[in-house]
Amino acid sequence: MTYLEFVGEDKTRGVAESSKFWQVTQEGSKLTIVFGKIGTNGQTTEKSFSSSEEAKIEMDNLIKSKLKKGYQEKTK
Repeated sequence: MTYLEFVGEDKTRGVAESSKFWQVTQEGSKLTIVFGKIGTNGQTTEKSFSSSEEAKIEMDNLIKSKLKKGYQEKTK
């Protein structure tokens, strides 16, 4: 499981102060993504892939994208 948080100005959405989280968990060929405002349960989405390797590649790409946007890895 990878848990990331973003706190600060969200220039992509034009919001002066943002406080949100994003979490991804891989179970075999399935990714479960939970995201939302810090302090809430957030929303959950699931993505299925044809193999666990394909899911891992997608997970790594999603994590890189979030880190590039300013998210930081935290311990939940």
